Amino acid sequence: MRHSLNRYQLAWIVLAGLVSIPLCITSLDRPIAYWVNDHAYGALIFLAMAGIAQPVLQIASLGVIGAAIAAGCGWRPGPRGRVLLAAAVAAILAIAFKDQLKFCFGRTWPESWLGNNPSFIRDHVFGFHPFHGGRGYQSFPSGHTTAITAPMMVLWVCWPRGRILYAAAILAVMIGLLGDNFHFLSDIIGGFLVGLLSAAAVLTLARAVETPLNRGRPGSPGG
Repeated sequence: MRHSLNRYQLAWIVLAGLVSIPLCITSLDRPIAYWVNDHAYGALIFLAMAGIAQPVLQIASLGVIGAAIAAGCGWRPGPRGRVLLAAAVAAILAIAFKDQLKFCFGRTWPESWLGNNPSFIRDHVFGFHPFHGGRGYQSFPSGHTTAITAPMMVLWVCWPRGRILYAAAILAVMIGLLGDNFHFLSDIIGGFLVGLLSAAAVLTLARAVETPLNRGRPGSPGG
């Protein structure tokens, strides 16, 4: 698997995201949350769109465990198998990473959809409470956006013919999360960046590991 994200494009995307997040926090998050609460909150279509990302961790975990068992029995993945395995690992890494970031930032949610959690719409609570802990302080970054972005970006790089489908999946989850006030816009951008960087890390590591392995094979350079 000799694919990777273009480092210059990656740098510009990350820079744009890092600049847009504080702008959204100060200028866009609250007006959008008010508008969604007044005009779109509770629409089932948005719930279904956001739910696309829900089974990603389970699918990725089963895929990695299945691959490990198969490898123990002598199976070795081909090119397609390596891409799918990289996508699964990227999803697991991204989800683990965002969990730590949620704890570090401690942001409250737009709505009290957990039941009693303090929120912007119900309680006019808007802000970050670093290292607070608890489900009521886990809005940033968006876990669903992170979960769908990481594997889709691996597929985007390795199987470019399906890019319309990958982009559609990411956008659908983003729109669903925003349309049902599950997250602020800045949360979604943050989740996209975490997923993107996780995909880039896995692709880079895959290339780094694959190169010395290939050199050691009979008939390969250095083998």
